[in-house]
Amino acid sequence: MTMNNFGSSFWDERYSTKEFVYGNDPNTFFKNELDKLTPGKIIMLGEGEGRNAVYAATREWKVDAVDFSPVAKEKALRAAKEKSVTINYKVSDLSDYEPKKNYYDAAAIIFLHLNPGLRKWVHPRVIDSLKSGGTLILEVFEKEQLEKSSGGPKNINMLYSKEELERDFKKMEISLIEKRVVDLKESKHHEGEAVVLRLIAVKP
Repeated sequence: MTMNNFGSSFWDERYSTKEFVYGNDPNTFFKNELDKLTPGKIIMLGEGEGRNAVYAATREWKVDAVDFSPVAKEKALRAAKEKSVTINYKVSDLSDYEPKKNYYDAAAIIFLHLNPGLRKWVHPRVIDSLKSGGTLILEVFEKEQLEKSSGGPKNINMLYSKEELERDFKKMEISLIEKRVVDLKESKHHEGEAVVLRLIAVKP
């Protein structure tokens, strides 16, 4: 999702449909990377309707999810109930959200697009929230995505570059950072050829 570009009312309206806006299945990169880890506690920012959070819970992770849309929370909790799992979901704007420090075994940022000022607030707190040895799984749209019609914000400042991610997460041990052209098949809002950045990093 994109925050600080559209208000919560925009996202409440988008999420108000019966069907899941970005699909029911977890993000492919997130799923593949999460499955490599030993279950523990995970924090998921800008989680929307909960497709990734619910998947994590089915894999025995203890999930804390955050988003500023109450409508998204309702759908996420309903999806969790249908899968007979539990997620802890907090409605909060990330501009004033303070996660627990040195608490989580993993963190996920999946297509969460923030303006540069908010990024400077959120990314250090993601690092702080992880235990030593905790893993960050991140997938976002790269700046070249501006030319694509397959999803993401139409504001280049809210898209990412490899250099920005390397700078923001330089305190972590980055094991993967790559720019890729992928074929998105998540929903009508994430469909077609897209340019993404993927990052895996571990807190020392």
